[in-house]
Amino acid sequence: METRNWIGGEWSTPNAGEVSVRNPSELTETVGTLKLSSGAELLQAVDAARRVWRIWGKMTGAARGECLYRMSLLLERNSEDVARLASREMGKPIVEMRGEVARGVQLLRYYAAEGVRAIGDVIPSTQPNVMQYAKRVPLGVVAIVTPWNFPVAIPIWKLAPALICGNTVVWKPAEFASLTAAKLAELFSEAGLPPGTLNLVIGKGSVLGRTLLEEASIDGLSFTGSTATGMMIGAACAARNVKYQTEMGGKNAAVVLKDANVTMAVNAVLSGAFRSAGQKCTATSRIIVEKPVYDEFVQQLSTAMLQLQVRNALDERAYLGPVASAEQFRTVMAYVEQAKADGRTLAAVEAPDSELGYYIAPRIIEGVDPEHALVQEEVFGPLAVVLPAEDVDEAIELANRTVFGLSASVFTTNLANAFRFLDEMDAGLVRVNQETAGVEYQAPFGGMKGSSSHTREQGQSALEFYSAVKTCSIQYR
Repeated sequence: METRNWIGGEWSTPNAGEVSVRNPSELTETVGTLKLSSGAELLQAVDAARRVWRIWGKMTGAARGECLYRMSLLLERNSEDVARLASREMGKPIVEMRGEVARGVQLLRYYAAEGVRAIGDVIPSTQPNVMQYAKRVPLGVVAIVTPWNFPVAIPIWKLAPALICGNTVVWKPAEFASLTAAKLAELFSEAGLPPGTLNLVIGKGSVLGRTLLEEASIDGLSFTGSTATGMMIGAACAARNVKYQTEMGGKNAAVVLKDANVTMAVNAVLSGAFRSAGQKCTATSRIIVEKPVYDEFVQQLSTAMLQLQVRNALDERAYLGPVASAEQFRTVMAYVEQAKADGRTLAAVEAPDSELGYYIAPRIIEGVDPEHALVQEEVFGPLAVVLPAEDVDEAIELANRTVFGLSASVFTTNLANAFRFLDEMDAGLVRVNQETAGVEYQAPFGGMKGSSSHTREQGQSALEFYSAVKTCSIQYR
């Protein structure tokens, strides 16, 4: 498979270089070839989106919703092909990938329904005979920059609310999710969107990023990715007065209190830490356990880890597969070497040889200080650290001792402790007796502190980012 740009409703093959994509589960397989774009082609996509914006924006919400619903049908009919391609491209186990594609279908249908819901409020006026109301209006041309770890769900939870609000979109996917992006664009091209409403540009962030941030005539930008890149994007957008949204890193804590159901906590921690090989911004990477239950928890966790299956992503039995790329493998392995040098490995699972694919054995580490890099830096791989806590006070303090604030969970049967945790955790997603990873599509998603630019994705909150508020007033007598 070769990628192509989709600009102004037409397919084109860029020629600014190419990259072969290897299956991270089986490095001998070439999944496809990325044809890379130049900055000039990105500007063409922005121009195409600008030309059609007034047409798309003036369509009724119901008509836009019908387009999104057709997109959902096309994705549903091709769900297995999309899931298998994504698994081969970035290594997520096929069972998980099917669930992600199903979520994409749900997201499209959820936002399609917004086309016939209220978009404003009537506001009383202090003057007689005056009708005053506020309504949401489109921003205009919106750029979305999406990561590789959720190659279907994250693009759709940005695309769908942007489109239903009346914006046109330029989409730049991550390099190692571009084959999946091209497949989605092929499907969505059949949905009846006016040409130029949705534009796909494939290329390297180092090349296209500068053009997007410095030259492109955009009205909004939504980004999910690393903290360093997100902070740079925020500064560049602020300098140009472009509305921006950045979802960045996390160092998420699961807190296990002494009255927890330990078996429940173990199962949730394993899933939160190791599904998708730990490559989720909401993955559990710190496990904080009250001392009275520490030994029991660690013993059960170590035993349960031995049951994990590290396999080819297309194997139905795979609990986790490889990490997504050679770069990701090198990054995570550097943390693994730190863990071997500075901590104690409680449990490590056998994994296929790394010469076959980018496989890393999942590990639980103890014996490191709360200020150690393994505790403070985002690893984004199958490695988690466990820390003891004297009591609830110290457990919450340790959980909050991070520059990030994306997600956190507590395991307890004490209702007072549960509500205290919900109140005192500085995180955008806080859960009780559930894993740190995951949020339902109809609920707001985003972080605090260094995890987010203080807006929210998904649910009704997404509509607030992709629109502006206009206040209208008319004196009628």
